[in-house]
Amino acid sequence: MRILYITPIIKGEGGVQKILSIKTNYFIDNFNYQIDILSKNDENDNLLFDYNKEIGFYDLSLKGNKISTLFQYKKQLQNCIKLVNPDCIIVCDFGLKGFLIPFLIHTKKPVIFEAHGSLYNESQYYKVTFFSKLAHNVKYLYRIFCAKRFDLFIALSKESLKEWNLKKGVVIPNSVAVNNNLVAPLISKKVIVVARHSYEKGIDRILQVWKIVSQKHKDWELEIYGTEDQSLQLKSLAEALTISDRVRFYEPVKDIENKYLDSAIYAMTSRSEGFPMVLLEAMSYGLPVVAFDCPIGPKSIIINNENGFLIPDGNIELFATKINELIEDVNLRKTIGIAAHKSMGKYNIDTIMKTWNELFTEILKNKKN
Repeated sequence: MRILYITPIIKGEGGVQKILSIKTNYFIDNFNYQIDILSKNDENDNLLFDYNKEIGFYDLSLKGNKISTLFQYKKQLQNCIKLVNPDCIIVCDFGLKGFLIPFLIHTKKPVIFEAHGSLYNESQYYKVTFFSKLAHNVKYLYRIFCAKRFDLFIALSKESLKEWNLKKGVVIPNSVAVNNNLVAPLISKKVIVVARHSYEKGIDRILQVWKIVSQKHKDWELEIYGTEDQSLQLKSLAEALTISDRVRFYEPVKDIENKYLDSAIYAMTSRSEGFPMVLLEAMSYGLPVVAFDCPIGPKSIIINNENGFLIPDGNIELFATKINELIEDVNLRKTIGIAAHKSMGKYNIDTIMKTWNELFTEILKNKKN
């Protein structure tokens, strides 16, 4: 079996990059697949996550204006597919060009879209006006129109698949590959956030939450791991909120599991999510989690008041109240943490990867027939 993955970047610290490394390594080690990855601009240097040395990396080099880069994209896609000759093509690209791939390439190979975000995902803030709302609604219709042109659409949850309302849709969630014997003791005075600095991740919202929390619990710290984006001015916001001495910003680290184990609570204040890997990981290490009920990932993982807490999206005060409750009640932290840890069993990597292997086997069988 030979699989070609098409994705914008593999160098970053995001969930897409991490799950891609986990899946591709598993396919090679356990099913003897051949894996190739097509991404842009020499992204296979200085990777945060480990990729099997047998993977073939191919680079997209796009220069010029949007029209010229689109033609370059089309040509380079076709050249790579011809060279690799994969049995199946997986697109993990939520950009406008990624959705266009069924129209840009001519192949009899099955082309599958793997959606790692909400249909309504917005990477940047925009002021809501009549015209901006109209433009974004057109973008959502564009995404759905293009998604229907793929041979198969993979959603990470039932909730996600409902957003797209596609007939050729299958649900396969992300898997979690952690040591199930390791569980955080929940005794440190730390709340952790692991997220890239972008609008949809809502780090500005956790800073607002922390302003309220730190007024009661000055001895607790908020730790945020993610590549800094100075344009968001998050450190300046922390200073304006007078919480700089109780917030720590860190660059991404490979040993993030040790940071989970040294934390007591995980917080997610995203504006939208697909099926967040960080939530799976944090819960696997027995961290109680508090998340905004944003579109659409957290509600697919968290059962409110059982294995975590879902807060109405944007309710800063209630989010802070729940964090305060977990800080003040160690038994509540441990009860929710244990439930979170146990609930991650269904995302076992062997189970999920078996589903992928069965899917690919069935696709090839249907193609031959």
